[in-house]
Amino acid sequence: MNVHAPKQLKSLFQDSLFWLALLAGPATWTALYFWLPYLPVQSEHLNQWWTLLLLAGLYPLLEEWLFRGLLQPQLLTFRPLRTRILGISNANLLTSLLFAAAHLFVQSPLWAAAVIVPSLVFGAFRDRYQSVVPAIILHSFYNLGYFLVF
Repeated sequence: MNVHAPKQLKSLFQDSLFWLALLAGPATWTALYFWLPYLPVQSEHLNQWWTLLLLAGLYPLLEEWLFRGLLQPQLLTFRPLRTRILGISNANLLTSLLFAAAHLFVQSPLWAAAVIVPSLVFGAFRDRYQSVVPAIILHSFYNLGYFLVF
């Protein structure tokens, strides 16, 4: 697992696709806010700073380390899982399905399924930069905004 900032990571914030992925967060939060105004709050303790730190800091860090740092690179060692469709590797797809399945322990099936698309984005940037750092940044940002809005 490569968590150090290799040379290509220096260009992360110059990558227009990364900025597009970042902007997808606020666009999604806004759409959810207006289209689904009665979303159930995930926890009654979100007003506590430590809960937000867990949800937007520690959990994304641990999840990305496990799924994009350990599992996805291991899956990429298998030739059939290196195949890409629309830029998404089969390893990323399988990792994202497992990521969504893991969310079934704490979320409804609909919300667990809803993490598949962001997970594919996280995995695509993991593949693009050969590092979990972009995935951690995106995941933390997405969680922070979602839990602050809802």
